[in-house]
Amino acid sequence: MRKEAAKGNVVLAAVIVVAAAALVTLLSAAYTLDETEQAVILQFGAPIGEPVTTPGLHFKKPFIQEVRRFDKRVLAWDGDPNQIPTRGREFISVDTTARWKIVDPLKFLKSVRNETGAQSRLDDIIDSVVRDSISSTELTDIIRSRDWAVEEEKIEELAVPVEKKKEELKKKVRVGREKLTQDILKEAGKVMPSYGIELRDFRIKRINYISSVQKQVFDRMISERQRIAEGFRAEGEGKSQEIQGQTRREVQEIVSEAEREAQVIRGEAEAEATRIYNEAYSSDPEFYTFYRTLKSYRETVTDKTVLFLDADSEYLRFLNETGDAKAAQ
Repeated sequence: MRKEAAKGNVVLAAVIVVAAAALVTLLSAAYTLDETEQAVILQFGAPIGEPVTTPGLHFKKPFIQEVRRFDKRVLAWDGDPNQIPTRGREFISVDTTARWKIVDPLKFLKSVRNETGAQSRLDDIIDSVVRDSISSTELTDIIRSRDWAVEEEKIEELAVPVEKKKEELKKKVRVGREKLTQDILKEAGKVMPSYGIELRDFRIKRINYISSVQKQVFDRMISERQRIAEGFRAEGEGKSQEIQGQTRREVQEIVSEAEREAQVIRGEAEAEATRIYNEAYSSDPEFYTFYRTLKSYRETVTDKTVLFLDADSEYLRFLNETGDAKAAQ
């Protein structure tokens, strides 16, 4: 009985071991992929077969094969800001970014191994293309759009008398930021398929002058704005002088017309006064003479007036007559 019990225990242990080994083998052979993953099967470290791109449950040879997983999503690449001279020798700092995707996991594994290697390769390729493109392009074409143009009305509103400035504003951009980025994307994307990578997008995040020349640029911009402001002020001063001149002419015309009318009225009044005086003189010449003489006394003789006249002077006739009248009384 003991022998049979021992034999049964051995059989049970063997079954358990076999079941455990089968379970371990099954777990080692099965693997799953989700929607964001793709995989390459490695056997003794070497890739075999076609990449696995469909999500779900999959199987491989246990123990001798392993699964190398790669992302199926669009990934980001951010380059370091680089100091690059433009075609016109202006040194600028260029900050760029791109989007890429692993489209061939097998090539990707053989060429760059993993995402870290891919990021390093993207640094080399994109930075090189960016440097070549920026250094062969004018700064105007880098910072503006191709269809950029200034409307004629806006140019006239600037009040800048310098023809060279107007020609610069009217000048169309030959390349432009959009075409430049597309050219960089196209050029950098040419070598990406050999790494199992597709370069989906490229953008220039920021362009700025390097710190050593920023102050000079800002000073030049301030000077340019001041020059334009002076143009506006000069135009305003000219308009002011024109308005003031027109106002002075209008005031002069009004004053001249008023003086002319005043002269006419004064002449008419003097003529009327002369007529009245003549009528008064004609009606009583003696009284008129007497009145005029008294008026002249009032206007010429004061308490400080000293006159040296002959006793028979015509000027004293009425005074003498008045004295004679009083003496007779």
